[in-house]
Amino acid sequence: MDILIVEDNKELLQLLTDFLRAEDYTVSTAENGEKALSLYERYGARLVLLDINLPDTDGFAVCEKIRAKGNTPIIMLTARVSKEDKLNGLILGADDYIEKPYDIDILLAKIKGIFKRRFAEDKLSDGEITLDLAAGTIIKGSKTICPTAKEFELLRMLMENKGQTLTKERLFNAVWGSDSESEQQTLTVHIKWLREKIENDPKAPTHIVTVWGKGYRWEG
Repeated sequence: MDILIVEDNKELLQLLTDFLRAEDYTVSTAENGEKALSLYERYGARLVLLDINLPDTDGFAVCEKIRAKGNTPIIMLTARVSKEDKLNGLILGADDYIEKPYDIDILLAKIKGIFKRRFAEDKLSDGEITLDLAAGTIIKGSKTICPTAKEFELLRMLMENKGQTLTKERLFNAVWGSDSESEQQTLTVHIKWLREKIENDPKAPTHIVTVWGKGYRWEG
């Protein structure tokens, strides 16, 4: 998904959701920290909009846990305007801190800026591997590889989270969807196929590394 909104004010949550979906972003929502972390673990997100005042915990704790799992951009949206709160959010890994009430056009501009810097490039490269995002192909050195759509999305997700271990459940739910009739074993098969396409030695992979008991990590 594109954006995970974590906000306990139901009216504001719905307004923001409707606005972002009208801008063609895919959006999921959570009204508390526990649900937010569960959704992030299952589906991931390309951006998190995070309120600090939540009913079961505070946004600082959620920010810290998300940052421990990956490098997803986080924008904190809050009425807490003290210097200490702002510094705490930034120290814990938030990319921006916006005070409520905020101008929706300014928020949208910040969101678009983050997506442009991090996700709108025509190519995603790391070492000898390049993803051509427009063509849906993989380039390894001078060789062009044509993966399946699922293989491409798997590799894109891994590369966008370089150095971070992504659980099998998160990868599966993000690429196939939680309501898919496929089984998680299909993820293992697709990882095997990807390795056969991009690894110099698929039996001793150096790009897509298995983290036993957890999932996979892109090492570049």
